[in-house]
Amino acid sequence: MSDNIKIITTNKKARFDYHIIETVETGLVLKGTEVKSLRAGKCNLQDSYARFIKEELWVIGMHISLYENAGYVTHKPNAQRKLLLKKEELRKIHRKVLEKGVTLIPLKVYFKRGWAKLELGLATGKRKYDKRKDIAEREQHREMKRLEKSYKTR
Repeated sequence: MSDNIKIITTNKKARFDYHIIETVETGLVLKGTEVKSLRAGKCNLQDSYARFIKEELWVIGMHISLYENAGYVTHKPNAQRKLLLKKEELRKIHRKVLEKGVTLIPLKVYFKRGWAKLELGLATGKRKYDKRKDIAEREQHREMKRLEKSYKTR
């Protein structure tokens, strides 16, 4: 059975800057205008992260633009938003985050069966040489594809 998933935004820079160890799907606590802005695709995950505050998981720095057709009641674009997980999952993630160098990075926001979801990645930072290696591999892969394509056209 396939889930009805509509991806709103992805954090493309996260996979370049971090080694993603594990991913976790979380729910988001949102206001009505935030949901409408997400449905319109107005969300930015750049420079956002997740953190534990009083045994609850919050996403910080996630920008959801203001909804244009909102009345006088609206939301703050850069507000901290609570993430929804079961207690056991929260404990498991909290133990992993306490390890040195492990952080929680939002990877993508999407709707699944009508509910707003956030995919979090348990990540460790990449060094400069790791990034250079990734760039070199990507360039090599592009070159191979280009040569393969030109070989087939002959």
